[in-house]
Amino acid sequence: MISEEKNIAEGFVDETKIEDGFYILKFQNEENQPQRISREIDSTYIQFHFCVKGDGKFLFNNSSYELPLKEEYSLLLYNPQRDLPLNLDLHPKSWLISLVISIKKFHSMFSQEASYIPFLSDENSDKKYYKDGDITPSMAIVLNQLMNFNLMPSIKSLYFKAKAYELLSLYFNRTGDNSVEQCPFLVDEENVMKIRRAKDIVIAHMAEPPSLQELSTEIGLSLKKLKEGFKQIYGDSVYSFLFDYKMEYARKLLDSGEYNVNEVGLKVGYSTASHFIAAFKKKFGTTPKKYVMSLVLPNNS
Repeated sequence: MISEEKNIAEGFVDETKIEDGFYILKFQNEENQPQRISREIDSTYIQFHFCVKGDGKFLFNNSSYELPLKEEYSLLLYNPQRDLPLNLDLHPKSWLISLVISIKKFHSMFSQEASYIPFLSDENSDKKYYKDGDITPSMAIVLNQLMNFNLMPSIKSLYFKAKAYELLSLYFNRTGDNSVEQCPFLVDEENVMKIRRAKDIVIAHMAEPPSLQELSTEIGLSLKKLKEGFKQIYGDSVYSFLFDYKMEYARKLLDSGEYNVNEVGLKVGYSTASHFIAAFKKKFGTTPKKYVMSLVLPNNS
């Protein structure tokens, strides 16, 4: 989709690409007859619709199901199980502004953990969301600015981007409506941060790490989510990750030349040298002593 302006069935459509995976659609029906609007939108996108003026109705399942859209109301649509093409009957003298955003892009707006969030969304990933709500006065100002802007064409993309972000921030900052259900995807960032905290805890206590149950209790996440989440983010189980970390840490201590093999073993949690030697050999294919000797031997290559 590219930025375009055109007349369709006696109505006005303006489609503007903000960024990859992020579009603004403006629809105006200034005629005396309803206007049918159709756009293909797949299941990887979340849709925000704002009825600035007039009214209309969304049609689903070959028009077997209708969802009304009223003036000064918004509607959030998301269905990860199937595509949700935009099929809308826009009534006479009606204006609609829509934000269409890929879920990947949507996550990245709110969270630096965006690439990790989906794994913890088992309870969210199969849910459909059809949520309506009032358009607040602050949102109405932005919507009217988008509808009635009068700027040089070269400025339009930048202006629309700023207004689109402003509109989303207002949408998710409505007083008295801070429930998770309004934005079910964002709750997972907290879970991601809990998993990150679990990693920090086991590293900080590598010599005597807590049990998985103790770790689960400390971070406030179920044992099941701790196991699944840790594997998704770090690619391994908690203790397999910790083993690899300990061995790498031990190798760096040996590299420093400041500690002998027994001292390094104790620092990473091995009370007997034989257990540390066996673990080190399992990881690197050589004993700590031979590894240290290889550091001081001349390079004959």
